[in-house]
Amino acid sequence: MSGPITIVTGVAGFLGSAVARVLAAQGRAVRGVVRGSSSRVNLADFPGEIVEADLRDEGAVREAMRGGVELFHVAADYRLWARDPGEILRNNEQMTRAVMRAALAEGIGRVVYTSSVATLKPLDGGVADETRPASVAEAVGVYKQSKVVAERLVEDMVARDGLPAIIVQPSTPIGPRDVKPTPTGRILVECAHGRMPAYVETGLNLVHVEDVARGHLLAAERGQIGRRYILGGQDVTLGAMLAEICAAVGRKPPRVKLPVAPLFPLAVGAELWGRMTGVEPFVTVDALKMARHHMYFSSARAQAELGYTARPWQEAVRDALGWFAAEGMIPASAEGGMIP
Repeated sequence: MSGPITIVTGVAGFLGSAVARVLAAQGRAVRGVVRGSSSRVNLADFPGEIVEADLRDEGAVREAMRGGVELFHVAADYRLWARDPGEILRNNEQMTRAVMRAALAEGIGRVVYTSSVATLKPLDGGVADETRPASVAEAVGVYKQSKVVAERLVEDMVARDGLPAIIVQPSTPIGPRDVKPTPTGRILVECAHGRMPAYVETGLNLVHVEDVARGHLLAAERGQIGRRYILGGQDVTLGAMLAEICAAVGRKPPRVKLPVAPLFPLAVGAELWGRMTGVEPFVTVDALKMARHHMYFSSARAQAELGYTARPWQEAVRDALGWFAAEGMIPASAEGGMIP
């Protein structure tokens, strides 16, 4: 690979693959870093070099970064539930520390670290922004706690060690190449199959994954070292999202809204069953706690300082469903409706 090399971690994943493709389209020579056990679905037509490394191993990461001038650390353990919840915390903390230390050791000149709006406190009845960082104690669930720990680690290294990092905070990306799928992608899949007859009303900020990827590029080019930038789309109720999914696949949307409180015993039982079987429960205690808040966020800072924009969330839903259908993860049609 000739010319300046841009390193991207997590390129086998949903967001990492999108970031790598946006960078390659802009002429960057991309080197993607993946785990040996990662799915190869998103690597079939990867626009660059692929190297394998355990991102918790600083030595292996340094080797993977050798010759790089720019780093996008997108990889994360993105699970809202695990049989061993502590594994999520350990993975995200260890990966972030090893990758950032390796970046310093290899003299990487620019780092974009992918955090999450999970590190922010929602504003009930309003829209939160980057000025509302959460403490570990305020974060609901081990995934959010792990992202707070990792983000603070990056901020400390910026202040103490001169790490040249900009922090981006995606809201809830959806779109093509959601292989696992992500927790939000799982909602799209289940709803498209007609397996969500009822729901708990909440709110979230939906954004097309390719817009988030483009926001990473803008952060690298225009972002301020040590500053956080929310990369979001539009605020949407879960009911509106489910209705959009159902309209695309020709199903009737769920009409029954369930109260949160009576579902906690069900969630406890589902988690116990999950620990016994290893099968991730569809409803968890932490998810119900989060559902009590509308997770609405403003991208005003990124718009003003980076020139960031996002397309309508409905396009993200349609693109996600189209990809899921093409991959055979959902029916191509249902009750006369066709996914474009």
